[in-house]
Amino acid sequence: MNRKYWMLAVSLIVLSLVATACGGTAEKASDESFKVAFVYVGPVGDLGWSYAHDLGRQAVENDLDYAETTFIELVSEGPDAERVIRDYAEQGYDMIFATSFGYMDSVLAVAEQYPDVIFEHCTGYQTADNVAIYDGRGYEGWYLAGITAGRMTESNILGYVAPYPIPEVVRNLNAFALGARSVNPNAEVHPVWIFNWFDPVAEREAAQALLDVGADVIARESDSTEPDKLAEENGIFAIGYNAVSEDIAPNALLTAPVWDWGAYYKQTIEATHNGEWESHAYWGHMADGIMSLAPFGTMVPKEVQDEVTAVEKQIVSGDLQPFTGPINDSTGQERVAAGETLDDGALLSFDWLVEGVTGAIPSN
Repeated sequence: MNRKYWMLAVSLIVLSLVATACGGTAEKASDESFKVAFVYVGPVGDLGWSYAHDLGRQAVENDLDYAETTFIELVSEGPDAERVIRDYAEQGYDMIFATSFGYMDSVLAVAEQYPDVIFEHCTGYQTADNVAIYDGRGYEGWYLAGITAGRMTESNILGYVAPYPIPEVVRNLNAFALGARSVNPNAEVHPVWIFNWFDPVAEREAAQALLDVGADVIARESDSTEPDKLAEENGIFAIGYNAVSEDIAPNALLTAPVWDWGAYYKQTIEATHNGEWESHAYWGHMADGIMSLAPFGTMVPKEVQDEVTAVEKQIVSGDLQPFTGPINDSTGQERVAAGETLDDGALLSFDWLVEGVTGAIPSN
């Protein structure tokens, strides 16, 4: 994905965020079963991105008695996704959630052919009369995870298993570094790019490479728990993502930014069922409950927990925004002046690394 592509993407999503009611209103109110389908890029049992979304689907099943849900996992981005999404539309599903960035073109193509079906696309940037986009500001959780890692490291080398060099990942990586360096200016973040969302072998190899350069905390924005397991096996710390389990890396896992999609799914499904849905662009904050920080591991001292919790309260209240200057880039050039805060357009087009992150953003 080249920079021109992303600048176009940003201009479109910012317009969508400003004008959230930009399309038609759903007219699907019925006492009959309301059929909702979810399309996942990864496996639901991986404790990763798709797992977190499926917890949201389960919340819908539990709390909305009229909703009948189904899901399909491990759907590749591209032609396979379009086939799957079209098949659900053909089967008469009222609403379809496509939960990976690479599904965008497929959603738009099918939505044009099925104007009576409501489509929602996670992390996308294009809406239509029957297509909405939704996401959460994951960088808020990553900033807090960075503070935790910055306090816990002894080597001052923090590893980061990074999926793709797209603004979403760059933004979270930068937030992690800013959080770490806010409490430990000597901390450095070393990303390893694996060009995949879910690849346990590549994720473990990346984590091993980070271990080899001296990282004693390894974070991962990828979807498998292999980096967490490697940290456990080698007596170092890990920062998880999406969801956590006490059974995996209990001695390594410090905390994790975790998603809670259930509230959003219930709200937007109910609006559609009641005929109140309108096309929109949602980018939620931690204050909305869409993201939180997982409980701290027992190895995290109480004073560190208290410090992170205090900053979390500032973020939730709006008193602290992670991307407020002064912020320099990785070459030392000032990018955000003291007291200024990056706006959504800049956040959505992130194509530079903050000071303290090693290397460069690779080309796609």
